[in-house]
Amino acid sequence: MNNPLLTNELLPRFDHVRTEHMESAIDQILSDNRMQIQNLASQPDPTWDTLAQPMQGLEDRLNNAWSVISHLNGVMNSDELRTVYKNCLEKLTEYSTELSQNTELCNAYKKLADRDDFSGLDEAQQKAINNTLRDFHLGGVDLPPEQKTRYADLKRELAELSNRFSDNVLDATQHWQRHITDASELAGLPETALAGAAQAAKQRDLEGYLITLDFPSFYPVMTYCDNRALRRDVYEAFVTRASDMGPDAGTWDNTPVMAEILKRRHALAQLLGFKHYAERSLATKMARSEDEVLGFLNELAKKSKPIAEQDMADLQAFARETHGVEELEAWDIGYYSEKLSQQRYDISPEALRPWFPVDRVVPGLFAVVERLFGVQIEAQPEVETWHPDVTAYCIKRDDETVAWFYFDLFARQGKRGGAWMADCRVRWRDMRGHLQLPVAFLTCNFTPPVDGKPSLLTHDEVTTLFHEFGHGLHHMLTQVEVAEVSGINGVAWDAVELPSQFLENWCWDPASLALIAQHHETGEPLPEDMLNKLLAAKNFQSGMQMVRQLEFSLFDFRLHAEFEDTAPTNPLDMHRQVRDEIAVVKAPAFNRFPNSFSHIFAGGYAAGYYSYKWAEVLAADAFSLFEERGIFDPETGKAFLHNILERGGSQEPMELFKAFRGREPRVDALLRHTGITPQAA
Repeated sequence: MNNPLLTNELLPRFDHVRTEHMESAIDQILSDNRMQIQNLASQPDPTWDTLAQPMQGLEDRLNNAWSVISHLNGVMNSDELRTVYKNCLEKLTEYSTELSQNTELCNAYKKLADRDDFSGLDEAQQKAINNTLRDFHLGGVDLPPEQKTRYADLKRELAELSNRFSDNVLDATQHWQRHITDASELAGLPETALAGAAQAAKQRDLEGYLITLDFPSFYPVMTYCDNRALRRDVYEAFVTRASDMGPDAGTWDNTPVMAEILKRRHALAQLLGFKHYAERSLATKMARSEDEVLGFLNELAKKSKPIAEQDMADLQAFARETHGVEELEAWDIGYYSEKLSQQRYDISPEALRPWFPVDRVVPGLFAVVERLFGVQIEAQPEVETWHPDVTAYCIKRDDETVAWFYFDLFARQGKRGGAWMADCRVRWRDMRGHLQLPVAFLTCNFTPPVDGKPSLLTHDEVTTLFHEFGHGLHHMLTQVEVAEVSGINGVAWDAVELPSQFLENWCWDPASLALIAQHHETGEPLPEDMLNKLLAAKNFQSGMQMVRQLEFSLFDFRLHAEFEDTAPTNPLDMHRQVRDEIAVVKAPAFNRFPNSFSHIFAGGYAAGYYSYKWAEVLAADAFSLFEERGIFDPETGKAFLHNILERGGSQEPMELFKAFRGREPRVDALLRHTGITPQAA
């Protein structure tokens, strides 16, 4: 039987993937690629068809194998898979660095770009070649030999350190648990959370209830549990994960890992001629300078902090006057915020859950997308997957399949926390004219069905699902046939959140909610009074939420921009400094948030977490056009599809945005949508 990692089938064969095949598959591909790259680079007169197109094929074959390994490592983690992943990561990092520093290959691309007929290539082809030449420079191709070696060492060490950071967070998250046999200790928890805790205990052959740090368990405790001591314990365990503090102090401590990551990032940036890693990060983003990013974040903070301070003052007054709590601690914020929200709006996330069963929300999401973009989405139950919870779907346009995706929606042991979209396969057309269709992995960590009852989502979780599907649409609905700029490939990182945050808006409109919300027992739509309360509560504590995200963004960017060799920045000190300047919630001394901030230490957001807010401006302004014309206006939906989703990274994001909106983005819509206005202040 052919190794499933090496086949060119429409979809990967997860039913036959085995860890013993994975590393040998990667070894075979890397060996083949190296041999063919040597021949491609040495040709005297390279063209698109003789250089760029074959290179796409080599990289795509590698991506199709690696995407399966990388994904399974995140959703079906095991000791065997970790070993394979780590070994392959080392080899891929070495290969990637070797490729980016291949002077002969770089010169071949320069010859291609200098050809008289270069302007005859289409827009996507030209953009792909220009990006490739940029990336050669950022990969160290211009460095002298000894500095190339240093660069390669730094890249290899950074890959290993980031992987270690991620493993430490996963191990720390999944190790801690609290076994409870007396239900009174969990007073206040909703039935859904109690059922989930009981099921978690049962799965481990325990009586009673089990509280873990997985979000579906952690969040209800922090929001509803009357037991303040338990809230404190769970909070402490969560914010001290992978650190020198807390119940597992020192066991999976990421403190030295962070220090080594920052030191190597700074050295890598300076090797390439940048002042610091933040400047290196901006080389591939929309934002043009350090001052522009900091000015953007600080201006938002200036507008938001007065609102946040009022939010906090209201919460403190409420806790004091109604519950006699003189001083709010960090583990009290979610609990009393929920009670204040209920008092003001007479609604809670738990009260809304019955109207958001997964088996209604998912078809509702599909109905929204189908109306907006003229596609059809169909389940493919015959497709083999890696877990019984996972379902495969195809997207069709005019009865022709254009993409595939997998939904893996529920939390489980061995699965990394959070929610994300990853590409499995990218759309591109090979030299024989064969069109490979895009395939996406869409992953969440919702509470699974319990005792035959469906999984019921909070409205926040519904929003998360829409967010990730927005990323998926960007990847899947592209019409670009050049792999390097197809879908999300080649899109500036601070624009990549535009489609995801844009799609969240359909979680708040009455017309789209009618497609999403339906009571899981009665089939009734969301009652009008509950809908009105949900909409009224939309901007509850929006100031506090805004400054929290700005805190993360400023911490990340300043951490990388202010790093110095002579006096390396301590992430904890930088985090405290930023918190003191912007936060309105006081954090305890044991808080070690940076130690589990995987976005920047194990993900792609280093010196780029600001991208969430940057893209949120784009998303809010884009949605404002639908507000003007109707949220299901077919022409506006078609314009967003053609100018944003279909174009991928084939053109600069500002030009694509202007083509859709008719002008450059404005911040007004974001401030209006979030209630951050002078009137609110």
